[in-house]
Amino acid sequence: MTIYPIPTGNFKLDGGAMFGVVPKSLWQRTNPADSNNMCDWALRCMLIEKGDRLMLIDNGMGEKQSEKFFSYYYLHGDDDLEHSLRVNGFHPDDITDVFLTHLHFDHCGGGIKWNKDRTAYEPTFKNATYWSNAKHWQWATEPNDREKASFLKENILPMQEFGQLKFVEQEDFDWFEIFYANGHTDAQMIPIIDYQGMKMAFMADLLPSAGHIPLPYVMGYDTRPLLTLKEKKEFLDRAVEEELYLFMEHDADHEVITLQNTDKGPRLKDSFKFNDLFEK
Repeated sequence: MTIYPIPTGNFKLDGGAMFGVVPKSLWQRTNPADSNNMCDWALRCMLIEKGDRLMLIDNGMGEKQSEKFFSYYYLHGDDDLEHSLRVNGFHPDDITDVFLTHLHFDHCGGGIKWNKDRTAYEPTFKNATYWSNAKHWQWATEPNDREKASFLKENILPMQEFGQLKFVEQEDFDWFEIFYANGHTDAQMIPIIDYQGMKMAFMADLLPSAGHIPLPYVMGYDTRPLLTLKEKKEFLDRAVEEELYLFMEHDADHEVITLQNTDKGPRLKDSFKFNDLFEK
């Protein structure tokens, strides 16, 4: 098995929304904001090559939305999905599986794109199975008013319309574990992968950044913040105990981190660049 980080660009979100009830005087120490109170966030996906399978975990925001849409999120940087695949020697047609932690636009928007004439949508990965789960699919396709702006039908429904959607059963992936978290959104999937003698977890929105490690640092976007507190505690305690390596999807500064116990609970231990940690 070989794992590749796949950066697909950076974007910006309001710091207050990202840290909920935590005062700016505290969160800006780790995640400084610009003059508009916007903080920088990564869109970092993971590619797993295992035998004849090539699985992409999440796929970024995509490029098919309107200029007005992108004006809210300031998509920027030199990286994009197809370029990052090419740098590692792959083409979108090589992808066999697209595993979606959840269906918010910044995690699944890259899976569907405009056709050449911009008259209809088509799958970015025409040979891939797109994996969600039945509980989350229903949550995303019958969205509540709080999350409706994050579940964009043009990102989601074409997966099913093109006949490429499947729902995850644990036996489908006996080479990694799935931790289900329900505080951010219903049935978010956190993959935990055995890799080179270590365990690596793709953190998605259970832990958006190293700045979110303290338990009360919960996003204002989370639908059930008290449940997020419980799930974070369970997972971060496990991360310390089992010495997990945490692959950070949204942290602009930290690609992979480890944790340690302190008198204040789990805290950052080490931060690594992926390619420095796992030399190929």
